[in-house]
Amino acid sequence: MGALGELTLALVATRLAFANPIEPFDHTQCAVSRFIEVQTVQGTVVGHAADNSPCVVEYLGIPYAKPPVGDLRFAAPQRLDSGSRGRLEASRFGYDCPMTPIPPVTQYPGLTPQAPKFIAQLAAATGKPQSEDCLTLNIWSKTTPSAVKSAKPVFVYFYGGRFATGHTNSPLFTGKYFADAEDIVVVTVNYRTNIFGFPGAPGQVQNLGLRDQRVAIEWLRDNVGSFGGDAGKITIAGQSAGAVGVDYYAYAYKDDPIVSGIIAHSGTALSFPTQTSGVTERNWAAVVRAVGCEGGQDVMACMRRADWRRIEEAQAAVKSGKTTSRIRAQSPFYPLPDGQVVFADYTNLTRTGHFAHVPILFGNNDNEAGYYVVSAYAAGVVATTEETQELNLESFTCPVASQVRARRAHGVQAWAYRYLADWDNTRLYPTSGAYHGVELNMIFGTSADVTGIATSAQQQRLTRLMQRAWFNFCNDPHQGLTKFGWPDSRKVPRRSLLLAEIMNQRHSF
Repeated sequence: MGALGELTLALVATRLAFANPIEPFDHTQCAVSRFIEVQTVQGTVVGHAADNSPCVVEYLGIPYAKPPVGDLRFAAPQRLDSGSRGRLEASRFGYDCPMTPIPPVTQYPGLTPQAPKFIAQLAAATGKPQSEDCLTLNIWSKTTPSAVKSAKPVFVYFYGGRFATGHTNSPLFTGKYFADAEDIVVVTVNYRTNIFGFPGAPGQVQNLGLRDQRVAIEWLRDNVGSFGGDAGKITIAGQSAGAVGVDYYAYAYKDDPIVSGIIAHSGTALSFPTQTSGVTERNWAAVVRAVGCEGGQDVMACMRRADWRRIEEAQAAVKSGKTTSRIRAQSPFYPLPDGQVVFADYTNLTRTGHFAHVPILFGNNDNEAGYYVVSAYAAGVVATTEETQELNLESFTCPVASQVRARRAHGVQAWAYRYLADWDNTRLYPTSGAYHGVELNMIFGTSADVTGIATSAQQQRLTRLMQRAWFNFCNDPHQGLTKFGWPDSRKVPRRSLLLAEIMNQRHSF
């Protein structure tokens, strides 16, 4: 563990008022057989005991919407019909949604052996089978005696990836360890990205990937009770683009949020600019030409008939858009303001309180740019210290601070954390620090599975503390963190909790 690890552990252990140790669960109390088969609105779902977590039942690749193929390609997601599926053996992950493979990262000064593994699992295509029929979700639920008696809070995770890539079939995002550590139902969701999720076609429904997320949440509202979850305690979470998406969600569904809490890891509605209609229409037109669907024919009908692989190949050739930073590119197919799901002016909407007033936990890492500089280097850009500092401030530190203050100004329970931990087994290079996405290893407890390097005792301790904090928020978004020892956001409105290693105890909330 690096110097930062000792710092955070000390801070968390002393400041969270967590006097009693987290006791391990007695796995002899499992009731797995009672939860292998569950009934949903669509039919029977059959799960299985998870590897290395025998008390957890996992259900993989459950469809939550109709396959977006044929006339449903480039269309809003459609809810499944009741009784539409008889019996589903939920034994394997569903297909990854179409995305372009990113070349493995192999070059960067001081790159560690584990760096390419983590980068690939975070947001790159990893060679798993792809298909348009990809709107599935995965559920992990521990079969404790309490699960038979009372429903558990639900943690729903949406991946990041610039709205261009992303997947759930990854050892990084398996929910079995989090579900085993706490009485919580963990869910990961596939949704459409790139041109399939954000096509930008003129005159058509936009932001399909974000609409996928809403339909997944509606499916969970209707069905998660069968998996031991409480439909009244659904917390949605995301990292990077996934965090942007869950913050967008608060504005899009302010009158009917369904969810009781939101957790945004390293991303807010203010972090990255939305796309403009002119850019999206040009990018859409470029793909239409490449696929051979221009001319006098019905463009959309032609694009819906075309092989999806040809469309994916054509969209991959469209160049990324420029941003205010050389080390952060914007996907050419990206959320577009439509006045329904995505809006043009989040600053004013926030100022006037036009968002769902549900508790929210925002956070960012101490050196988000530590991840971005690696991909920038592969593109021939050597980032300066000034550029990395500007990216950290512009896209993460300042947007998080702004959103937290604004939410609190409208009486919403809003917390902020800053993650500083730097562990040997997750380090990308000697000075990568607490980079973009690294904290996910702590929530999911998966760093050893991803990197092949065992976690230290200190790292395991901080993992358990963070998992307990996230569970407490999901279980009681209004007071769970306060009861755990975090400062009441209404009493210390300008403070954040540090989750990392510090060199002294002078830091305060």
